[in-house]
This record gives sequence, structure tokens and C-alpha cells, in this order.
Amino acid sequence: MTEIAPVRRALISVSDKTGVVAFARELVETHGVEVLSTGGTAAKLREAGVPVVDVVDYTGAPEIMGGRVKTLHPRIHGGILGRRAADAADADVMRDNDIPPIDMVVVNLYPFEQTVAAPDTTRGTAIETIDIGGPAMLRAAAKNHADVTLVVDPADGPAVLAEIGEHGGTTTATRRRLAAAGFAHTAGYDRAIAAYLGADQVDGGEDQSSGDADATMQASMWSPQAVKVDELRYGENPHQQAAVYRVGDRDTTGVVNARLCQGKALSYNNYADADAALAAVRDFDDTPACVIIKHANPCGIGVGPDLATAYARAFATDPASAFGGIIAFNDTVDGALAGQIVSNQFAEVVLAPAFADDALGAFGRRKNLRVLATGAFQETATDHFVTRSIQGGFLRQQADAQGVDSDRLENVGQATPDGAQIQDMFFAFRAAKHVKSNAIVFAAHGQTLGVGAGQMSRIDAVRIARQKAADAGLDLTGSVMASDAFFPFRDGVDAAVEAGVAGIIQPGGSKRDDEVIAAADEAGVAMMFTGLRHFRH
Repeated sequence: MTEIAPVRRALISVSDKTGVVAFARELVETHGVEVLSTGGTAAKLREAGVPVVDVVDYTGAPEIMGGRVKTLHPRIHGGILGRRAADAADADVMRDNDIPPIDMVVVNLYPFEQTVAAPDTTRGTAIETIDIGGPAMLRAAAKNHADVTLVVDPADGPAVLAEIGEHGGTTTATRRRLAAAGFAHTAGYDRAIAAYLGADQVDGGEDQSSGDADATMQASMWSPQAVKVDELRYGENPHQQAAVYRVGDRDTTGVVNARLCQGKALSYNNYADADAALAAVRDFDDTPACVIIKHANPCGIGVGPDLATAYARAFATDPASAFGGIIAFNDTVDGALAGQIVSNQFAEVVLAPAFADDALGAFGRRKNLRVLATGAFQETATDHFVTRSIQGGFLRQQADAQGVDSDRLENVGQATPDGAQIQDMFFAFRAAKHVKSNAIVFAAHGQTLGVGAGQMSRIDAVRIARQKAADAGLDLTGSVMASDAFFPFRDGVDAAVEAGVAGIIQPGGSKRDDEVIAAADEAGVAMMFTGLRHFRH
């Protein structure tokens, strides 16, 4: 039979105050629970008319050392840690020392990453925001979950209240689950602090902000902290189990945090492809853009004066591959564009910052189409790093966020590209950044014309990109070609010249650069070096 632990006294002190007033009010008014609280939480509850007892009044000890010592008191921790029925000695100690039991602890900790992410946060400020009393209460409640109910996530509040209403307390299974969540919460908190201090140690400054990615990468310890969002039907293939986890805030840009406006739950492959689409379309932040992804590679990218034009250009690159693809936009999708997509192709997912009401109405004609609203794009801490699991560990690197501007371009050939060609080169090279290596992209006038992805040799990537353009009926005459890395031989340039390109953009750096440049010069084709490689494995 499940053991029920009654709740007669609760201590509430939270950073995330979502729903805390309604939660506390129901505890008090419906279940007769006495509420202890501190600081801002106590003020918020009192302002809302919820009766609370200040911890300083409860313990009879004042806050000292600027608030560093507040809840670190035997009446608090004895009330949480005291074993009720399992050990009569604890009950005697609690009675002899006037320590009433505290049956519920509602505590969550301010995300340390948010504090140190601010550019003006000094080391001293960061240290002062490290919570001691909160984690101590949280861990105490989690340890004594045989008798104490811990709530760290506001989302657990309604279920806990419902269980109290049904049983007069919480069940053992619920308390055990909430205890595990509590230890996960403190583990994430400690991980963030350890990572910060490790990076700060490498950086070597007393008053350094935390935004130094180089220092963060040099830190001797890094461990990911994630919360499972959902179990998936299966992974890449039906015989593989899978789940999706969230790292960081719920409100940051990311596929995990996007709102599913309609359609089935995302699959493992949907998540992977949608993430690739979102990363690519966010890179075109200076103009309306559309990216269509198939198997983690762009099969078409388009920009234009509006999203409809951008979509038409992206789709025209490779209509066959666009079937069943992931379509991403960088602005609000309206009803006309949604209708065009529905009439034009089958898609697995359409994602954008937002969708107009008439767009959702049009997409409603395809009930299984997944429509994801990401919210306005914003930079997040996870944008700065890329992590990949390998057997026995992880690889972690800074994200490839560097771009090319006109100051970086070097004209290495005899021909000089005009302004339009240079713009095409910028576009093509940015698109190639999101194509698996070896990557080749033909482009012109804000549209990819042919994409060669993931080939073992660069010449094969050129040949595939040419063939893709031919299959789509697109003429490469006067286009530009972008390569994510240097050409080891001139054969790739010769093949591009044969296709009719007028300009080539590539990083340069090959031992045979002279031969490669000569091949362009012989054909009167402009060649620009970026000095920047965009391998994407």
C-alpha cells in the first residue's frame, strides 16, 4: 500500500515564481497548510493576500552577512531532515528543541548561467549570486523524501495539489520522483558554477565577465545538464529508442522550445532536420529567406524581397528533393504563402518565428503537417557551442558563427567580379556553410541553383551540383560557385568553367592554389579567396 505523507507546513522560497501565488493560496485556503517564506517570495505572497510566516520570525535568528546566512538554522534543517516514524530518536530531538516538522519544500534556484551571461557581470558579482541556503534545503528535502515533498519545477505544482486533495498528502512514488528532480536541479546548478569558475581560472582575471568562449573551452571540466522533454516513438530507425532533452531556458530560440501549432509530434529525424533548417535560416538575418532541408542538407536556399519570392527560389533549386522536406523561414508566414506551400509540395515540417491566423488555416488542410513557431529569433548560450557524442565521451567546439565580408575577400585572379557577382558569392558561400562537406553550391540572384553535399571528393560534389541544376532545368551560365574548403586540384574549377560559371569563391590554402587560379584565369572566371573554411561534418 502506498504510504501517504501529509503536508501541514511548507517552506516556499523560489526564483521562478511562476504560479507560486495560486499554489500557496490553495495550500493555505484549501488544505490548511502553514507557509514559511523568505525575501521576495514572502513579499509576493503577502502582497497577494496569502498569509506567510517570515523565516526570521520562525527561527528567531536575524539574517546576517548581507543575507548569506538566512535559512541555515537548526529549526529549518531539523524540520526538514527529521525522520518522522522511522527513527524515534529524531522525533525526541525535534520535540526537545522545539523543531516542528516541515513537510514540503518549494525551492528552485536562479539559473546561474543567466547571471554570468550578462556582459557586465564581474567575478565578484557572480560569486555573490551563488546560493547556499537554497541548495541545502533542496537537498535536505530530497534526502528525506520518505517524509518530505519537494517541488522544484512549477509545472509539478498542480499534480502535487491534486494528489494532496485526493489522498490528504503525497504518495511515495511522487516524492521519490520529485526528489530525483531536485538532485538533478542542484546538479545543473553546481555544474554551471563549476564551469564558470573553471573558465574564470583559465582566463586569470579577478573581474572578468563570463562571455569569453575561448576560456570556457579551455576549462578542465564540462558536463552537460539536460531535462527530458519527451520520449520519441523511435530514433533514426524503428529499432532504436530515442528521447529529446532540453538544455537551458524554455523561452530561448530552438526547435526543442518551439510551439507545435498543428500536426503530429516530431520524430527524431524531424528534430534533427528542423534544427539544421533553423540554424541555416537564422544565418540569413539581413533579408527574407527560406531554407528547405532534406536529410540534414539544404536542397534549396532562397532570399528575396519577400518570403514568397524566397520560397519560390528555394523550391526551384531541387523540387524533387524538396518533397518531404523541412521548410524554414526567418519571418512571419502569411496565408498566401501557406497556401502556396500546401498547393506546391508535401512537407514534413514548416517552421518560422510566427504564423498569421490565415496561414494556420491554410496549413490546416494538411492535418499531419507539423507547423512550428519558434518565436522571435534570439541568441542563446547554446548558440556558441556545438556538442557531439562519440564513444566514450564528447566533442565540443565553438559554433561556426564567423562570416565573410568585403574586407576579408581577396581577388586572386585576373578577372574582377562586379558588385552583383560579389553579392552572389556572399550568398553562395553562406549557403555552403550549411551543406555537409565536401560542399559545393552554385548560385545566382539570391537562389541556389545546384547543391553537391557530403562527397568524399570535391570534384564529385561539383559533378553532383551540376547534375542537380540540370535535373531542375536551371542554367548555370553566369552563376557563381562556392566551395566550403579549398580545391586540391584544378579539376573542380575546370568542371565549373565547363558549366558556365562566371565566378568562384573558396577559402584557398591549397598547395596547388596557383594551378587552381590559373584554371580560372584561362577561362576569364573571377576567383575570390575568403581565408575561411566551413567544414561541416
